[in-house]
Amino acid sequence: MKALVTGATGFIGSYLVEALLKRGCDVTCLLRKTSDLKWIEHLDLKYLFCDLAETESFHDKMREFSHVFHLAGLTKAKSEKDFFLANADGTKCLLKAVFRGNPNIERFIYVSSLAAAGPATDIAPVSDDTPPMPVSSYGRSKLEGEKAVMAFMNEIPVTIVRPSAVYGPRDKDFYVLFKMVQKGFYFYWGRCFYSLLYVEDLIQGILLSAEKEEGVGKTFFLSDGVIYSNDDLFKEVSSALEVEAAKIRVPSSIMPVIAFLGEKIVKKGIMNRDKIKELRHSNWTCDSSRAERELGFNPKTTLREGIKWTADWYKIHRWL
Repeated sequence: MKALVTGATGFIGSYLVEALLKRGCDVTCLLRKTSDLKWIEHLDLKYLFCDLAETESFHDKMREFSHVFHLAGLTKAKSEKDFFLANADGTKCLLKAVFRGNPNIERFIYVSSLAAAGPATDIAPVSDDTPPMPVSSYGRSKLEGEKAVMAFMNEIPVTIVRPSAVYGPRDKDFYVLFKMVQKGFYFYWGRCFYSLLYVEDLIQGILLSAEKEEGVGKTFFLSDGVIYSNDDLFKEVSSALEVEAAKIRVPSSIMPVIAFLGEKIVKKGIMNRDKIKELRHSNWTCDSSRAERELGFNPKTTLREGIKWTADWYKIHRWL
């Protein structure tokens, strides 16, 4: 396999390029010149320096690749316009470049998000048959990216994966929770439910989606198959850190204030006004049975194991 990976310097992307190299793949990373290479600079990789918006002018480079894994995008932005420029328009530019330069590509894999589908509106997790109802600018932009991908499904073989919330070493979003618990507290705004997935299990799912013919033209939710409450999550983090953390109840009415302060004080943190639009919903769960049935997806990491390994990594690398 000759793979082009976008978003390779990120949390998930860095694990993906490691896994591809272990399989003996030839891997090229599409990067900006300003990208931070700290997670991948020690790996035997090739680089193509190009902004997503400029990829059409690099269409001749696309003929080199058998697979494109598109992970790059914005998870935090100042405006809805910025989300759509990166997550929708950038995806369209890359697809056009691939089709123009390599119409015989074996697979284009788009890593989307549960946010593109939106939260479950009842007890049942969202599934393949659930109409998408994103509630955030991020979610709407990822859904627009999905639409761009599916618009090419008759020209090139495409696959979309929608991971649930992903955690593991190197992650900066769940790290905020670990950091709070270490300090002896965590915010609580009512009982919520989540689908979760350890990063290495996600990588297994992405690779299966690229290899299996059953994946062509389809969208797959990926999670570990268990529904967790926020109490379950807090309990496991507290146990892994060996800390008794106090629950600080936060009325939903002041969540926008917390988001505003988060944007001003912790400029790159997870807590911002767009994220609050998602956190106001209490059921972020999905059904990954199609991936299990059609791709052979079989996540192996329990929440307890994954949280413990993540906590240990944070400690070893002095994040905690």
